[in-house]
Amino acid sequence: MSDDRPDANHVVSKTTPRLAIEIVTLFPEVFAPFLQASLLGKAVASGLIAVATTNPRDFAPGRHRQVDDSPYGGGPGMVLRPDPVAAAIDDAENRRGRAHRLLLSPSGRLFDQRCAADLAARGRIMLICGRYEGVDERIAQLYADESVSIGDYVLAGGEVAAAVIIEATARLVPGVLGCGESVVEESFAAGRLEFSQWTRPPLFRGLGVPEVLLSGNHAEVARWRRREALRRTMSHRPDLIDRHPLTEEERAMLAELDES
Repeated sequence: MSDDRPDANHVVSKTTPRLAIEIVTLFPEVFAPFLQASLLGKAVASGLIAVATTNPRDFAPGRHRQVDDSPYGGGPGMVLRPDPVAAAIDDAENRRGRAHRLLLSPSGRLFDQRCAADLAARGRIMLICGRYEGVDERIAQLYADESVSIGDYVLAGGEVAAAVIIEATARLVPGVLGCGESVVEESFAAGRLEFSQWTRPPLFRGLGVPEVLLSGNHAEVARWRRREALRRTMSHRPDLIDRHPLTEEERAMLAELDES
């Protein structure tokens, strides 16, 4: 296939990127506005991130370029054929090198912050987007390094899931965020939700800002934020406490919260 295919190199950095992302998708046009906006758009423009798309339909057989077929064994819906998907993967990697391949599937492991950090450090990843009733199982067995899901619900295809993974992963690439501390303090970075945030005006519709945040005492502000993060986690996501046991400092903070 020639390089003049409109979706062969959708948004590609002109310099060596810190993270290269390959997307195998039937709908590459979905990603154009997403990849050009906000911090992600700046990361692509600066060369920190490179994104390329390859469309399995370019490799589908027949004059109609059919990429799906009815499932063996019967049942509703259509299944994405393995041959055009495999050919798209091979073509992308022949052009730009082997990637860590993720099949986006509801049966995959749950994508989380730890997974995002792992992907950000890999240098090159591939997101394989399913459609219809799913992708032929032989793609999972022969091509995917792992299967990943963004949650326990059903989407029409993998494109939205791919966008979520790109957003969460790209922001962990060094240089993408202007402030490195932002990554450290964000929700889930240490198994806790982020502390609540406040800004001007100091009084809004009768509700004021916590006094400690106006005190100028950086040590007290830092301690308040750690305690607030713990309180929010206990209240909204207690499952994170089970997965990331309390430290001695956090146990002391819980005692303070119980007394207040």
